[in-house]
Amino acid sequence: MSKQQLKTKSNKWDTRELGASLKHVGIVPATEELAMDDALGLQLVSVRLQKTLIKDLKELAAGEGLGYQPYLRQILTKHVRNQKKKA
Repeated sequence: MSKQQLKTKSNKWDTRELGASLKHVGIVPATEELAMDDALGLQLVSVRLQKTLIKDLKELAAGEGLGYQPYLRQILTKHVRNQKKKA
């Protein structure tokens, strides 16, 4: 699968075109998951957050039509860009 195909497939997950019905439920092979992360430049990290913060993030993300993890990625990306502009 090419990087462009992986990006297109990832976008379908983000827009809920995929994954929002039982028809799309399945386990992705680990190799495909790693390939998708690599194509998107993503790296798995572990961060401990307060439960109330996660709850709030989920509520705000839902209002944007996103899951809380992509929403958190957007927040962090905007913050880092703004800080870099200030520097």
